[in-house]
Amino acid sequence: QVQLVESGGGLVQPGGSLRLSCAASGFTFSIYGMSWYRQAPEKQRELVARISSGGSTNYPDSVKGRFTISRDNAKNTVYLQMNSLKPEDTAVYYCKGDGMPYWGKGTLVTVSS
Repeated sequence: QVQLVESGGGLVQPGGSLRLSCAASGFTFSIYGMSWYRQAPEKQRELVARISSGGSTNYPDSVKGRFTISRDNAKNTVYLQMNSLKPEDTAVYYCKGDGMPYWGKGTLVTVSS
């Protein structure tokens, strides 16, 4: 049974940082690319970072240079380091494995003064 459990969200001031974690289980984590998505109120879910099984990373322009995705295959965990946060980064953040239909419950990030 695939499980994805996101954590690390919270309230942070603009310009601040947060580190999100996603603990995965129920599949061979190391052979899957993993991604972080976010969904803001009344907006579609969007991709914010992807890391391949080999460690290559991709980011959209909206977060490039501010967000860093990483993975620890020994812990079956993928991380998202978010720096220089902006109010428009406010959203529920989810992780997902490539080609899988499974989503966790997400973790809420609120950027506000």
